[in-house]
Order: sequence, then C-alpha cells, then structure tokens
Amino acid sequence: MIIGLVAAVSASACYGTGSVLQAVGSRKSARREAAGASTTATTQHGGPTLSSTAKAAVTWEFLVGSMLDFIGFGLGALAARLLPLFLSQTVISANLVITAVLGIRLLGIRLSRPEWASIAVVCSSLVLLAGAAGHEGDVHTPISTHWWLLGASGLLIGVGVMAVRWMGSRAAILAGLLSGLGFGAVGVGVRVLNGADPFDLSALLTDPALYAILLAGVGGMYLHTVALQIGSVNGATAALVVGETVVPGILGVLWLGDASRPGYSWLAISGFVLAVAGAVAVARFGEPAEAAPSARRPEEVTAPG
Repeated sequence: MIIGLVAAVSASACYGTGSVLQAVGSRKSARREAAGASTTATTQHGGPTLSSTAKAAVTWEFLVGSMLDFIGFGLGALAARLLPLFLSQTVISANLVITAVLGIRLLGIRLSRPEWASIAVVCSSLVLLAGAAGHEGDVHTPISTHWWLLGASGLLIGVGVMAVRWMGSRAAILAGLLSGLGFGAVGVGVRVLNGADPFDLSALLTDPALYAILLAGVGGMYLHTVALQIGSVNGATAALVVGETVVPGILGVLWLGDASRPGYSWLAISGFVLAVAGAVAVARFGEPAEAAPSARRPEEVTAPG
C-alpha cells in the first residue's frame, strides 16, 4: 500500500504542476488568436475549433505540462492497481490543492482564508482515507464488462466533443464532468486490465479495456484542454473532481470488491465525502467568478488536472 500511496501522491503532484503550465499555454494561445482577429478560432456556437485547440497544445508551457500529465498517468495507473479506487482516485484529485499552492509562488496567487480552510479539509480527509482503506478487491471481471467499459468511454467522449462544438462556453461544466469521467474510466480500466500482472502481451492487446483506457485518456485530455480554452470556470473544475472520484470510487466498491478495514467503513465514507467536498471548495474559491475567461490573466488561473 505504501508504494501505491507514493505513486498516487506523485501523480497528483505531476497533474497539479502540469495544470498550471497547461492553463498558461492555453490562455497565451487564446490571446494570440484574439490579437490576430482570427475568424476560425471558434465554431459558430462559440466553441473552440480543432485548429485552435491544436495551437494551444503546441505552446512550450502546454507541452511541458502534457509531459508531466503523461508521467502522472503512469503513476496513477500504478496507484490504481495497488490501492482501492476510492483512495487512489481521491488522492490524485487532490492535484487541485497542489495547483492552488504552487500558484502562490509560480503565478503570484494569494489564497483567501476559505481556500486555506478547504486545503486543510482535503489534507485531513486524505489522512482519514489512508487510515481506513483496506486491500483493493481482486475480482475477476468477465470480458463482456470490458466491452461495456469501452462503449461507455466512447459514448461519453463523443457526447463531450459534440457538446463543446455546439454549445461553446456553455459546455464548460459538462466538459469538466465528462473529462473527469474519462479519467475515472482510465482508473477502472487499469484495475480490470488483463495481461498486466502477470504480463501477457496477447491477452493485453486483445482486451477491450486497453482501448477503453486509451480512448478515455486521450478524450479526457482533449476535453480538459477545451475546458481550459473556454474558461474552465469554478463549476467545470468542481465537476471534473466529482467525475474523477465519485463514480470510480462507487464502481470500485460495488463492482471490484474494494473495501475499508473492518470496522472503519464510517471513517472511509467520511474521508471520501470530505475530500470531494474540500476539492470542490478549492475549485470554487480558486477563481474570481466575476472575471470573464478572456479577461483573466494566466496568473489568475487555477485549473484542474
């Protein structure tokens, strides 16, 4: 469990740091588009085009942030194999706290008392979760459920892509939720993946869960990038946290057999609820709601990971 916790905390640090850099790169690209008076930067509904998203993704800040995300992805996958999902996904979602704290030094953000209180709640709840978590479940899942996971991943990413193109900035919350669900699907897919332990290349390549992981990971990253472009406001950030933690945590308990230590289920539930509530509070307090996305400076951004 210690290795799993170290991997989850390290993944959270990578995601949190990467979010700051990705937000800066996305906003820099958006300002360049606005300065050039480009007419192709958005769809007719106000959503970003694939071209504008690609331009945001090639800024050096975004590239470095994406590299950290890939490292975090690998560490998060390791944590999902070694820990109950309600613990691994919650620790990883604490990257919002790391983003806020790093913003003090790197972006010049000043945290208010409610933000510090929310950060304290998250840190305390993670201690409760770690103390209450038992061993991860070891349930063999039929291959048909892996196909269901692949189908669900394709559906949620497809809905997200259509929503941001048709709804524009109004899809910020939905994009945040679906990107979080995508990252959550990655955690579930890693847990049920065949051919990973012991390693069997044939079983690995023929398992639909592998392609669910790739689809949900890439699609979640795309929706995350779009959310940064169209504002990634407080509600979208909070939705990402809920999607990334609540659904995988419930699936881990009901489907994969994850459990707390005997007699500590109340502590695990309390820690889980407090961690999600604290992370949502960090997201909501982290940005001035009255500032329009196009008017904010990169220094004012607290983005999800």
